[in-house]
Amino acid sequence: MQPLSPPSFRSLWPAWLALVLAALAGAWWWWAIGRPVDLPDAPTSRIACVSYAPFRMPGETPFDLNATISPERIDADLKALSQRFDCVRTYSQSHGLDKVPEIAGRYHMKVLMGMWLSRELKVNAHEIEMGIATAKAHPEVLRGVVVGNEVLLRGELSPKALAAYAAEVRAQIPRSVPITYADVWEFWLRYPQMARAVDYLTIHILPYWEDEPVPPEHAVRHVADVYAKLKASFPGRQIMIGETGWPSAGRPRREASASLVNEARYMREFLAYAGSVDMPYNVIEAFDQPWKRAQEGTVGGYWGIFDVDAQPKFPMKGPVVEESHWLWGIYSGLAAALLFALAGSWRRQWRGANGWLALLLAGFASGTALAWQYRQAFYACRDRLEWSISIGACVLALITAITLIRRIVARLTGTASPHSGLRLRWWRAGWMFALALLGLLLVFDGRYRDFPLGLFALPCIGYAVLGWLDRGRNLLAPLAEERFLAFWLPALAAVVVAQELGLDTSTWLWLGLNLAIALPILIGWFQAIRLKSNQPQAADQ
Repeated sequence: MQPLSPPSFRSLWPAWLALVLAALAGAWWWWAIGRPVDLPDAPTSRIACVSYAPFRMPGETPFDLNATISPERIDADLKALSQRFDCVRTYSQSHGLDKVPEIAGRYHMKVLMGMWLSRELKVNAHEIEMGIATAKAHPEVLRGVVVGNEVLLRGELSPKALAAYAAEVRAQIPRSVPITYADVWEFWLRYPQMARAVDYLTIHILPYWEDEPVPPEHAVRHVADVYAKLKASFPGRQIMIGETGWPSAGRPRREASASLVNEARYMREFLAYAGSVDMPYNVIEAFDQPWKRAQEGTVGGYWGIFDVDAQPKFPMKGPVVEESHWLWGIYSGLAAALLFALAGSWRRQWRGANGWLALLLAGFASGTALAWQYRQAFYACRDRLEWSISIGACVLALITAITLIRRIVARLTGTASPHSGLRLRWWRAGWMFALALLGLLLVFDGRYRDFPLGLFALPCIGYAVLGWLDRGRNLLAPLAEERFLAFWLPALAAVVVAQELGLDTSTWLWLGLNLAIALPILIGWFQAIRLKSNQPQAADQ
């Protein structure tokens, strides 16, 4: 293959700019999440009540009907929680949780005891029977009994059926123990008759999960407004906030970003508000719950004040750091830069300043992006299969990036390319197909899905740079399938942006990556069509 003619600066500067910006963006992102963020201090580190579920070990889930948590583990948990909390809320009598009131009494804690209700009537009868027995045995420990949790929200029972269960419990437990039902606040307004079936109302206010997600800076104000609205709608009735909190990891929802800093901010500000109005409340939740990721995506597993190892995730006073190990992202960039340099060092023509610089910039950008993807996988992956898929995809992205940068360096240095365009075309088609599949899932089932930005940054940006350098040469002539996908990728990504009302930065980045890989194909195709349409005119003349 003969060397290509030396390219002009006019054709090179956009490619250099893209490489520099990609490397700077990777360095800046890791640096930014490692900065301490000043937040208002909480008035106290002690919290009135917290949701307690012990299912934090790998493979543990309340959906396993045969799983039982030992009293010894519950004892160890409650002993630790008693140092920070006055009360725990449970959701079920099964899995050994009926022992919680007895154990909590040893540590002078109160219990907001739950009975789990669903459409399974036989299971409900057993749950009610166990709950009544527990309440009779330990009435002095109970702050209240919650007969059903978000059953109306899930549409599993009618208000009439719920009221009947509440009446059954009310008739058989001591009058000193009040009963309640818990649901998101809108459902109390939708079914106000439920207020007549309980001694007090328990409402859930989760600003992140609202139909109109609330950004963290306005979240506590939203809670105060909703609480005031419910007090006005049910005058003279006691109302408890049974769940409120903020997730520390997962998919953003418009301006409601799930992050450690935002969780710390919300908890501190909420505790200040709750103390100022002398309001009964319970926060969700004590420990991160990995099992919830199967139903709610990454974000479901990270509502805990403590992690799965029972360690506090953030302090209640002083600055908070989103990622204390942020330097590992920089180290990953440096390691990948060295790898890219080694991958290109065997060609003597590339050993000039331009070749080395391009390899180092692309390597650093790729390393920081893959480190970002690994951090996301650390929170999202639930088992070996998901880890295997994630690692495999990252390896493919790295191989693609190395192959692309070798082609790019050949163009930047005016030397022969080490690869034919056929392999790169098929790899591009594969990445575009993966983008299209994820795009469809994000549009039609995207509530719990993360954006794998770090993974797709490598092929999308790489093909965009190469598409600019190879324009007019038709060296990567698109397949028919690629031309079809090039139309639909930006369209699907634009729908995702619209669904989030343009308020979620992640959706714009996702759109940008889809445009990056699609635009060179569309531009080249339109240019080819225009050129072909002009040829007959030239022939006639």
